[in-house]
Amino acid sequence: MPATAFNFMSSTGEQLSGRIEHPATTPRGWALFAHCFTCGKDSLAAVRISRALALAGIGVLRFDFAGLGGSAGEFRDSGFASDVADLVCAANAMSDAEMPITLLVGHSLGGAACLMAAVDIPTVRAVATIAAPADVAHILSTIDPECLTRIERDGSAQVSFADRPFVVGRKFVTDARAQALEERIGALQLPLLLLHAPGDDVVGIKNASRLFQAAKHPKSFVSLDQADHLLRERADAEYAASVIAAWASRYLPATDWDIRPVQPMAGVTAHETGAGRFQVAIQAGRHRFLADEPVEMGGLASGPTPYELVAAGLAACTVITMRLYAKRVNLPLDQAFVAVSHSRDKDRTPQDRFNRDIRLVGDLTAEQRDKLLSIADRCPVDLTLVRGSDVVTELVETQDKSRGGDSNG
Repeated sequence: MPATAFNFMSSTGEQLSGRIEHPATTPRGWALFAHCFTCGKDSLAAVRISRALALAGIGVLRFDFAGLGGSAGEFRDSGFASDVADLVCAANAMSDAEMPITLLVGHSLGGAACLMAAVDIPTVRAVATIAAPADVAHILSTIDPECLTRIERDGSAQVSFADRPFVVGRKFVTDARAQALEERIGALQLPLLLLHAPGDDVVGIKNASRLFQAAKHPKSFVSLDQADHLLRERADAEYAASVIAAWASRYLPATDWDIRPVQPMAGVTAHETGAGRFQVAIQAGRHRFLADEPVEMGGLASGPTPYELVAAGLAACTVITMRLYAKRVNLPLDQAFVAVSHSRDKDRTPQDRFNRDIRLVGDLTAEQRDKLLSIADRCPVDLTLVRGSDVVTELVETQDKSRGGDSNG
């Protein structure tokens, strides 16, 4: 499901611009992502980590702090404390929209903000940080000393961060020096995951050590190996997201995933027929049919392709699940139509995508249609595709017809 806009009011009454990455199925929980200093919600790390978490079933709100990206306000007037307050505002807005925040994820200074905000968000179950500083004032070490002096003397000055100019005010400097982050972590009483690259040349690895020492159990540390501070490489961002999703699953509230139980199956068999290069005879229970490849691929086109069979399973399961739900709650659903197609793009994550179009016939209200669409996302085949599956392969002994005996004997 594509990201949707989600705007809300800041602690000072200005509109902040956010986007929600929705999971393709029933959410395991909702996360709030805090971007790094001056980065914004559309930074590579923010987008890639949010989307990877959504693929793992965790919905994510990422937003621009005041004065950045699409958010109102002046960056020079903001400070670390106001960022922390705006994280709380974001969580409250999500709760009002019935998407309570259960996981906080923060990158760099955004990680420090999450650690400070966590105690003020009662729905939070766990916190994960990426390359977070142990001291908020660390950010001041990246400012030229002469420029820092001008800020304190004149009230503000232009500073360059990542080759971009920003006007920083005295409030930010004073605010950064006033924070007692390690003290707050000691009283966190929430599971904490720290991710940090040993070679981070912006926020050194010693920061992770200090944070880990200050935190109480349960706490975990994962090395990001060769990643840079901004996680510019896609693989690094996706690895961080996969670790966070796996770790957080222990702490997120349990979800009733399935509308209907998966029935046991006797199994499906397939064997070559000898006709054409690829024709396969399939037996599924009492049903027999052919599978094949298109003529342009060297096949006879005598049956659906393997991916068409997967798409057919998704389409059929979607229709059946919606019908079961409609019958259960007496919805006036006359007929459901589902079309599924498959595509692959090596530059996309994940590379495989199933596009599903649903048409509902009946005297249904808009609310009833929306409910049926959400039910479609919870059909067992959909969940299997989204969650991933384990395939166990074994080589079994067969009769060698050419020798008239056992092939292993």
